[in-house]
Amino acid sequence: MVYDYLIIGGGIIGLNIARALKLQEKDAKILVIEKEKEVGMHSSGRNSGVLHAGFYYSADSLKAKFTRVGNAKMHEFCKKRGLRINECAKVVVAQNDEELEGLEELKRRGDVNGVELSWMSESELKERFPLIKTNEKALFSPTTATIDPKEVTLEFKKYTQELGVEIKTDTAYLKRLSRHNIQTSNGNFEYKKLINCAGLYADKIAKDFDFGSKYVIIPFKGIYLKDKKNICGLETNVYPVPNLANPFLGVHYTYAVQNDSKIGPTAIPAFWRENYNGFDNFRLSEMVQILYYEAKLFLTNAFGFRNLAISEVKKYSKTYLTNLAKGLTKPLDMSGFDSWSTPGIRAQLLNTKTLELVQDFVVQGDEVSVHVLNAVSPAFTSSIPFSQWVVDNYVSK
Repeated sequence: MVYDYLIIGGGIIGLNIARALKLQEKDAKILVIEKEKEVGMHSSGRNSGVLHAGFYYSADSLKAKFTRVGNAKMHEFCKKRGLRINECAKVVVAQNDEELEGLEELKRRGDVNGVELSWMSESELKERFPLIKTNEKALFSPTTATIDPKEVTLEFKKYTQELGVEIKTDTAYLKRLSRHNIQTSNGNFEYKKLINCAGLYADKIAKDFDFGSKYVIIPFKGIYLKDKKNICGLETNVYPVPNLANPFLGVHYTYAVQNDSKIGPTAIPAFWRENYNGFDNFRLSEMVQILYYEAKLFLTNAFGFRNLAISEVKKYSKTYLTNLAKGLTKPLDMSGFDSWSTPGIRAQLLNTKTLELVQDFVVQGDEVSVHVLNAVSPAFTSSIPFSQWVVDNYVSK
């Protein structure tokens, strides 16, 4: 069989591109291949579960374009399919006078992006969220929510299969055989157009098709410290003012859909792409390549990487991590934060020419193949409109 579209990667983006294509071309033969035994085994099923509102991103970015709409679309999907959603909102606090300027910038961005935001004075914050503290004022985001990312990804799998999309798990891409043919661990497949949504391996696959030459994925390990019974008593997400020069949002509290709380995440540079625990999935060639670029970033201290790496490694200490979070709240009962979450790996694209972390979504392609090279946070929130944009601008044009 010759497939009209072959999609590599059964994460939230791959599944949503399949969904968008099938809704647009009902008779199209579409195959999604996934190397794991189930979809959503990596970033899609291991992220924080936060549905972001869309006020962190400058108005000229794709993230700004898709996050607000994606939030609403994901709310709609979860409610329509009977999935759990915690409408717990978010508060961004300033810890000192200097951070008030950053808070103002977030409000400006939110206003330009059409995101619903409001100011809360210290007294208003005390009345509504008595456990949270801020300097002068805080930013309140009512549309931020939390979901179970694994549950949602599996539901998108079910939905795409209902539409007639074929999904093959335990099927890993191995190499390109010809212009319209690839080899996998489960046989060879022929297609008219290939879409690469392979996440951690998107850059490697893209290079087989002569794309992504100036990019490489640098993996960052994220883990949270969990309070499974929410002993601390928080009932909303609490975030600091982030450093907008890098793509990480800083240590914060997440109020999860299971009604537990988390502190984190870390953003620890990993040594290979699936460096979750110990030497699981160890690949020497990957480690050599990634260590080469991480050493380069460390020596040049590009975008403050050296300082970032040192501070992130310290977060393996529960005491250090909880102390960072304590600046966001009044004294809490921290005794419940006693276990680590399942680690996730952020597939962060690095521009090897400029040694800069790429902050926005990146897609490249031609009439034969399309490559989603950078789909970092808030890709989960943005997945429905972002995937439609990929289809409209790269796949169906």
